[in-house]
Parts: sequence; structure tokens; C-alpha cells
Amino acid sequence: MADSVKQTVQWFPGHMAKTRRLIKENLKLVDAVTVLLDARIPESSKNPEIEELISGKPVIVLLNKADLADERATKQWIEYYQKKGAAALEVDCRTGKGINKFRSLVREVLKDKIKKNEEKGMAGKTLRIMVVGIPNTGKSSFINRMGAGSKAKVEDRAGVTRNNQWFVIGGGIEMLDTPGVLWPKFEDPEVGDKLAFTGGVKDQILDMETLAVRFLAVMRDNYPEKLAERYKIENFLDKEPYEILLMIGRKRGMLISGGEIDTERAAAAVLDEYRGGKLGRITLEWVKK
Repeated sequence: MADSVKQTVQWFPGHMAKTRRLIKENLKLVDAVTVLLDARIPESSKNPEIEELISGKPVIVLLNKADLADERATKQWIEYYQKKGAAALEVDCRTGKGINKFRSLVREVLKDKIKKNEEKGMAGKTLRIMVVGIPNTGKSSFINRMGAGSKAKVEDRAGVTRNNQWFVIGGGIEMLDTPGVLWPKFEDPEVGDKLAFTGGVKDQILDMETLAVRFLAVMRDNYPEKLAERYKIENFLDKEPYEILLMIGRKRGMLISGGEIDTERAAAAVLDEYRGGKLGRITLEWVKK
């Protein structure tokens, strides 16, 4: 059965080591750093090396894809990052919701820098912001929204941006985009799973059936009502996740020759529908109390 397969999600293309070096080299060129996170998995979508790499610079945390996340959890995460000393804002780069607050937030975060520039006779000096994040957190979509015609390459796959690029976003602000950066090893297997659930790791390297089974285990334990509503299934709380996948496939009529359930097709449907928000607003990790 698919859920018996022990597959550890690991993905570290060589260009990502280069990204770490570029971040270090270009940090001296910027006044602050914007870190994009996936609001559904804020901690798992944060490179654990980032805090060390950008230490000493003011930080703005953007919780992107907030329209797909549980509103209660997002509120807790905003408060969490604010308490850690970072400015934090929930956004949806696909619709543009929330990003109109970004420029004013930058100026608030850098008010001391702006004041010093004015005292030195450099009023209006361009503020420069580095944008960092792991693949698929929406950096390019964010920059395109902000960029006043300057377009970064956007693609619905993990890891498409390759080279550093500057973009003018108006309001006396420029952004430095960097390729998405991950780390060489996921110490916690659950981190890899969460990234894979949300599309932050390339599907081509994964067994989708195994991944869907793991996802259904999370949903059964945390959002069973959403599974019941979407797939019209009942009495599954005591079922193994693979059995739930079979129930979904049967309910959807996903059958192959001999009446056998097409679990690969069912798995793809479950993951696609989750990523597309069709299962509702779901957060996979909450602030630990």
C-alpha cells in the first residue's frame, strides 16, 4: 500500500548554494529584507538559514497565500512575528489583497533610515529592499504586483527564478529579487511533507500517491469536516488514510478496468484541489503555545 512507502522529501538543486552566497554579497546593497512565507506553513516555508544570513537588517515578513490559510492561524502568526521584532503583513499576491499596505510599511520600518538620509541632505534617497524566500512562496508574483510594469518571471512551478534582478516599485523603493533558496536537508520529515503538500517541492521527484496519503492523515486529524464537505464521505475518522483515498476515488467514480479504484488519479485530484483552495482555508501548522 502507498502509505507504507517511506519516502523522505529532499530537494536541493545546486543553484541554491549559489543563492546563499549572492544573498550575503548583496546584503550590503539593501536597507531591509522582505521574507516571503507561505501563510499555510509559515515555519516550514522559511529557510532556517535566513535569519542568520540577514541578521542586522530590518525584516518585513509577508505571509503570502493568506487567502488559502485559516484566518485564525494567520492572525496568530502575524502577532508571533511582530513579537520577534519583525514587521508582518498578510497578503495574497494573486489578487493583490494586502499589498497596497507594503510601501507604507517599508517607510515605517525604515523611518530612522529615512530621517538620517534627510539629516545628511539626501532626502528622497531610494530605499532598497531584498526579497528572499524558498521556491513557490510567490516572490515573483509579489514583485510583478508591485513592479509598475517591471515583470519578474512567474511560473507555477518550484524554483524558476535564477538570477538577481532589480525592480522599481514606486514610492522611492527598489527591490532586489533573488532565486528561491532551500536548505540541503530537511531535518524534520514533516517539513518536507508540508512543502510538498503545498507545491513547494517539484512533484516530479515525489510519489504522489504516498504524498496524498500523508496529506489525508493530516486532514483527517485536523480538518475532517472539510474532507466530508468536499468529497461527500462519512464515517472515516477511524479509517487509515489510504482507505480514505479509496473512499474518495470510489465516490468520484475514478475506476479502472475490473472496477479497481484509480488511486493515482484520486491522489492527484486531492492534492490539486487542496493547492487550488477547493478544500477551504487550511493551515497546516499553528503557532505553538
